[in-house]
Amino acid sequence: MIRISPAVKHLFVKEFTSYFKTPLGHVFLVIFLFGIGYLTFEPGRGSFFYIREASLGPFFRHIPWMFLFLIPAVSMKLWAEERKTGTVELLLTMPVSVAEAVIAKFLASWAFIGVALLGTFPMVVTVIYLGSPDLGVAFLGYVASFLMAGTLLAVGGFFSALTKNQVVSFILTVVAALFLLMAGSPPILEFVSTVFPKYFVDLLESLSVLGHFDSIERGVFALSNLWFFSVMIVFWLYGSIVLLNENKAD
Repeated sequence: MIRISPAVKHLFVKEFTSYFKTPLGHVFLVIFLFGIGYLTFEPGRGSFFYIREASLGPFFRHIPWMFLFLIPAVSMKLWAEERKTGTVELLLTMPVSVAEAVIAKFLASWAFIGVALLGTFPMVVTVIYLGSPDLGVAFLGYVASFLMAGTLLAVGGFFSALTKNQVVSFILTVVAALFLLMAGSPPILEFVSTVFPKYFVDLLESLSVLGHFDSIERGVFALSNLWFFSVMIVFWLYGSIVLLNENKAD
């Protein structure tokens, strides 16, 4: 059994509750729920009512692009604010290692995103009321959304640990997230194939967060997809740990 130290539990609870004690958390929830609700049900092309199908397809089609801007807004304060105010030095003097602090803060922000996703449950109820959707596929869509959110949060945490400026952290995370989302798009792969060899094109395609998300969201839950998200999260969290250890040594 994995033992979690009291310091890690305290830090997790402190970070998680902080999202509900400041305007940022409430603003995030309002923007996310209103934005994804509007994009799902607005009367435009590809929307819920336009396709005349009781499906959460429009919801999952838009959620990566909601995450593109809202997750960087959440992750930018993970470490940049601590470094700017100097409280990161105080935090790292607690009986908790850098790795434990990184994991605790990451899990707190991931849990907050989970709360935001739970807030969209009325959409599921609406779809069930209007038709007979495949709830198994809908569940996998939520799993894919949660895994994608975790990956983008880990990326955001890395750039938050890289700089003391939250705005810089936000911009860098948006750029990196956009790259990871678009890495497997046909226009980009076609362009890259004209310059680089095929193995590089295949590598770029394999890094596509959107590609693995779409695979799970369609109901194909392969271990390769779970492995991809797990490796990505661990890789970026490890990067944050390395950066913060260097800062601690300084």
